[in-house]
Amino acid sequence: MFSWSTLFLAAATTALAAPSARGPSFQPPTQLTGCSVPASVLQQLMPANQTTLVAPSSAPNYVALGVGVQNYTCSATGTFTNIGAYAELFDISCLASKPEFANIQTNAYQMWSASPQTTAQQLIDAMGTKPVVLGQHYFIANPAGTGANVPKFDFTSGRDAGDANAFAVMSKVGDIAAPSGSSDVDWLMLKTTSGGLASQIFRVATVAGTDGAACTSGQTASMKYVAKYFFYQ
Repeated sequence: MFSWSTLFLAAATTALAAPSARGPSFQPPTQLTGCSVPASVLQQLMPANQTTLVAPSSAPNYVALGVGVQNYTCSATGTFTNIGAYAELFDISCLASKPEFANIQTNAYQMWSASPQTTAQQLIDAMGTKPVVLGQHYFIANPAGTGANVPKFDFTSGRDAGDANAFAVMSKVGDIAAPSGSSDVDWLMLKTTSGGLASQIFRVATVAGTDGAACTSGQTASMKYVAKYFFYQ
C-alpha cells in the first residue's frame, strides 16, 4: 500500500538532493519539526496587487505540507461542485529556510500523482528519519446545523495526541484564484470558529485539485492535490 511517509520522503529527498550553486548536494535535515519560521516566508509568497489574503505580521506556529484529495459531486447543471477534502499534514517548518522549499509542493504532487511504491525503503534510508505527521485535514458537518460542510484541522491523533483541544474548525474569510492557473485549487484565508489549534490558517502554493470537466448529475470525483498550510495562533 502507498505510504504517506513515502510520499513526503520522496518530495523532500528530491528537493534537498538537488545540486546547489555551491557544488555539493544538499543533505537531508537532521531536524524536521520544532523550527521557527519567519513571518516573511508567507508574506513573500503572497501575490502583489491583492488585498484579499493578508499575511500576518507574526510568525506561524507551523508550516505544513498537505497531501490529499479534493472531493467533488456533480450538480444538476452538469458541473462539479467541491464538497470537501482530505489531506495528511506533514511538518515542513524546518525546510522553510532552504531554497528548495519553494518547489517541494510540486515535487510532492509529481510523486503523489505517480504513487511510487517500489522505492520506499531507499527513500527512507536517504532521509534517515520519518517525517513528523502533524495531523489531518478533513470536512465535517457544520456545527451550526445549517449550510455546507466546514473544514477541520485535527492534530489530536498526530503531533498533539492526547490534547482534545488540538483542532480547529474553520470558516473562509477570503480566497483568490491560484496564481499558477485554473488547474490548481484556490488560495485561502481561514479563521477559527472553534478549537484551540490555531486562530488563522492559510492555504497557499496549491498544486492541482480542480475538476472542470463536464459531468453527469450525481457523479462524484476525487482529485489529488498538494498545498502548503500556514498555521497561526
